[in-house]
Formats: sequence, C-alpha cells, structure tokens
Amino acid sequence: MAVDSKNTSPHRGESGLARREFMAAVAVGLSGAMPRSAWSQTPNRGGDLVVGLGGAGTGDGLYPAFFNADFMNCVGPQLYDCLTEVDENIKAQPSLAECWDTKPGARDWVFKLRRGVTFHNGKDVTAADVVFSLNHHRGKDSKSAARALVASIAETKAVGKHEIAITLDGGNADMPYILADWHLSIVPEGSTFKDGVGTGPFVLESFEPGVRARTRRNGKDWHGGRGFVETVETLAINDPAARLSALISGSVHLIAKVSPNSVAVLERSQQTQVFNVPGTAHSEFPMHTDTPPYDTLDMRLALKHAIDREAIVKTVLRGHGRVGNDHPIASFDPVFAADLPQRVYDTDWAKFHFKKADSAAPIVLSVSDGAFAGAVDLAQLFQASAAKAGITITLNRVPSDGYYNNVWLKHPFCANVFGGRPTPEMMLSTAYHSNAAWNKTRWRRPKFGELLVAARAELDMGKRKQMYRDMQWMIHEDGGVIIQSFNNFIDGGARKLRGFIPTPNRQLSGYRAPQKVWFEA
Repeated sequence: MAVDSKNTSPHRGESGLARREFMAAVAVGLSGAMPRSAWSQTPNRGGDLVVGLGGAGTGDGLYPAFFNADFMNCVGPQLYDCLTEVDENIKAQPSLAECWDTKPGARDWVFKLRRGVTFHNGKDVTAADVVFSLNHHRGKDSKSAARALVASIAETKAVGKHEIAITLDGGNADMPYILADWHLSIVPEGSTFKDGVGTGPFVLESFEPGVRARTRRNGKDWHGGRGFVETVETLAINDPAARLSALISGSVHLIAKVSPNSVAVLERSQQTQVFNVPGTAHSEFPMHTDTPPYDTLDMRLALKHAIDREAIVKTVLRGHGRVGNDHPIASFDPVFAADLPQRVYDTDWAKFHFKKADSAAPIVLSVSDGAFAGAVDLAQLFQASAAKAGITITLNRVPSDGYYNNVWLKHPFCANVFGGRPTPEMMLSTAYHSNAAWNKTRWRRPKFGELLVAARAELDMGKRKQMYRDMQWMIHEDGGVIIQSFNNFIDGGARKLRGFIPTPNRQLSGYRAPQKVWFEA
C-alpha cells in the first residue's frame, strides 16, 4: 500500500468518516451559518487576525508533547507541521512526508520527506530531524500525551537524508493517522522545544504564557494554500462570556467553544457568523477509579444512571448535539457499537447502585466554564437530577484560568470536553489505555489493553469491528467516565472572515482555521 501527494491515499482507517455522511452532517450543522458562496472565493492575502481562546495558563509552553487545550492546540499548528495531516473528510493526507508505503501486515513503514522544506531558522528538514522528534515521545519515562500512540514503535531510523523507516512491534493500519497527531510535530534535531521553531505557515514573534502568542506569516512556507493573513495574535480569554463579548465588539475575529445559549446572539448580529459543525467532541465527567468513592463499580453506575442526558441535550446544548452513552465513539463511525443499549436517566437504578456502594465519602464535582462553555450549567443540572435519586453532589467551582493544567487529570471528579480523534485506535490509545498519559479515569483493565493491541494489527474489518465493539462495551459497563453528550463544534467568527472549513474532528477546522481563513476584500 502506498500513497503520495499527487495520488490520494487508498488507505482509509476503517473508522474514517464516509464523505457523503460527513457532508450530510455538515449541511445540517452549517445551515444558516456561513454563506456557501464564500467557500469558493479566491483568498485575499493580508490583514491581522486576532483569535480569542480559552484553555490558557501560565504553565503553557511551546513543547507540542504537552499541548492539551484550545489555546496551545491552536498556536501549535501555526508553528509546526507533522509528517501527515487529517483533512476535513477525516482522511490522512501527506504533509512533511510526501508519500509513504507499508508491507503486508502494516508493521514496517517507509515515509519519504518533501525536499526543499526548511525550518524557520533556515535549516533544511531531514530524516534525522524526524527521528529526533518522534523519539522524544517514546520510552517509559516520557510524559508526552502521545506516548501511548507511539508505544508500538520498536525502531525509527533515517534511510538516507529524506527517508524514514518505522518498525512497529505489531501491525497498525492507522499509522498515517497517528503521525498526524499534533503532539508529534517535527522540530530540528537537538531542539529544546522552547523557541517554537518548526516548518509551519507562521513564525513566532512573541509568546507570553497564559496571555498571548503572536506569529507572522512565514515568507518561505512550503505549502501554497495556507497562511493568508499577515499576522495572527492568539489571546488568552478563558471566560466564555468575555470571548463572546470580544467577538461581538470586534476586538477578536475568531473564537472557539461558543455556548449553545449564545448561538442565537451571534446569528442575529450583522457583524458575526456561526460555524456549527456536528462531530466527535463529547463532554464528560471523568472519575478516578482508584479513588473513593469512585473506586467501586456500583458508585460509578449510580452516577451514570443519575444524569438526565436528554434534558442536557435539550436545555444546556439547545439541541446542538446528541445524547452520549458513556463511551467515546461517535454514532457515525463505522465501528460504533449500535447494539449497545442506551443508558437512560433512572432514579430507581441510581438508588439501587448507590445503596450497594454504601459509601460515606463525599461526591465532589470540580467544574468551571473553563472546561467548556456551559459546563457549570450542565453540572448544576446533573446535581439536580442526582438529588432526585437521593445522591448529593457538591459542586466545587474552580477558576477558569489554567483549568486544564490545574484541575483536569488531577481532581478525582471533574468536567472535561474531549475533541475526539480521527480513528477509534487513536481515541482509545490516547485516553483509555492503562499507560496513556491522558488516562483521565485511571481505569486499568489488562483485557482492554490486549484487545486494543490486537485491533491495531487486524486487517479483517469484520474482526476489527467486533474488537472495537467489545471495547466500547467494556468502557460503557465498567469504565470511569460519564459521557453524557456529543456536542457540536460551535465556533464564532467576524462576518468578514472567509475560508473557514467545517471539520468534524476538532474545534476551529481542526485548529487550523488561522492558516486557512482570510479577510473579505
């Protein structure tokens, strides 16, 4: 199997979203939002784009391995490229690698680099840079969020100056998708990950952690179809209401995670537009399964039955989403476990399991709208529905600033939104494998890990689908996460912005909107 930049890859991870399904979803999500005529306009160059985003903290840095929230997730692709990228149809495409090939069994891979690409410091991109960049995420002591994704790599080596051979300890048909993960950005060999030097469409001018980042168009960018604005200033605006006000006032041109309650406000304005895209994002309440009272299955089941999902979609999401079922695979994914019974709000079952749990430990849910727009409202609705089952949930209102550095993964019960991943393999390896850096529930089941490894190498689609079905059942029945809803990606932009590409796999066109949009003449 081979792919190059002139001939689109015949390989699609079995979980890839079919084009007609995606376009149908987008047609529903973008109705009444951006004029369709804008999609085909010739881009204008110039102008200074200002983006207002949450998820920023003073502990932020330029090391891609630790990007975990909107602010740095958006700054990163301005500066860095990966070997591959996933497009708006959830399909792996060439990036710094112009082509790739693998042998039967998907264990041995070869990636050939584009020639003539330079880093921002003028250094040519070589295979040695790629080997250095990938190896930085490997090893048992790695703290990288991508460690679990590259754990199956047995060896990376340069084969000449512009070719890399990657050998896995087992087959993985999703390797081109994995190498598109933004944590696996390519930097110069020997980089300290402090200067933001990459091959991206913009060059770093200044960076103030938790405050702002400013980049300028890379005059030597290797890719012609991006980088239309002259500068991008990304501002840390952690409060959702402040972000909305900044967009309406014209202080910023683009924001992420618009509250469903605010969609009508932006639609009525003559100065703004809404990008409303159904996708893989899901809001959730992860519980640490090694911490009382969440370390018993009965307590976890009690809380899962005590949340009114239908009411959340209707009132908090205002219909901009779908009901979740306590596992992270979206309903439009080909491996979605359609036979898994939908968990519903049931006070009798909640009371039954809560009584069996027999725990006197307090249930404290840490929450802030810094987790996602509407998180506090959602938590309050959960608190009220649980109370009807005799379960008392205390809400711990924490600051929005630095939420994903200070609360997520640290507090035993909190609010979170997960943007999803292009394939089930990436989703499950990133957040549910025992050794994953983002194993947010500390849930560890050897059988799950064995199935995950086996599914990677299984090329028989029927067998692979069955394995993913079994893993969804395991998370649903035993896992420590309440996934109450799949939310639309709702972003907002100035009316004069053009070029926004709806993408069902992450916010802000997969966080690439700054390099894609332009200002109307």
